[in-house]
Amino acid sequence: MLVVFVFIFFFEFLWHGMLMKPMYMETASLWRNEPMFPVLILGQAVIAFAFTGLYVSKVGTNCPVTGAGYGIVIGILCAGGDIIRFSVQPVTTKILWMWIIGGLIEFAIAGALVGAIYKPLSNNATA
Repeated sequence: MLVVFVFIFFFEFLWHGMLMKPMYMETASLWRNEPMFPVLILGQAVIAFAFTGLYVSKVGTNCPVTGAGYGIVIGILCAGGDIIRFSVQPVTTKILWMWIIGGLIEFAIAGALVGAIYKPLSNNATA
């Protein structure tokens, strides 16, 4: 979970804080002047916890490729939320596509990390 949290933190800083910053500046009236940093960190921790917990409990294999596939599915799930948010919040289509693309990349990499790191218990250890 810690590895996924650190990855999410840095990926989102680069993706949203640097790459997408000009797009957010074009729609500055929609956003807070400064993010609520403790709440942002809490949200990222919740995502890392749920993402890794779901992988361990439902996928449970030591395979980066399987993890990346899992991450892509989670990214697609999140894209649905992005599309819904786009339908009610006046953001640009460019921002929507960047959210979707960023989420797919972020969760595919996070999934590959979890898949590479996770070591399931052997059947002998659980018996």
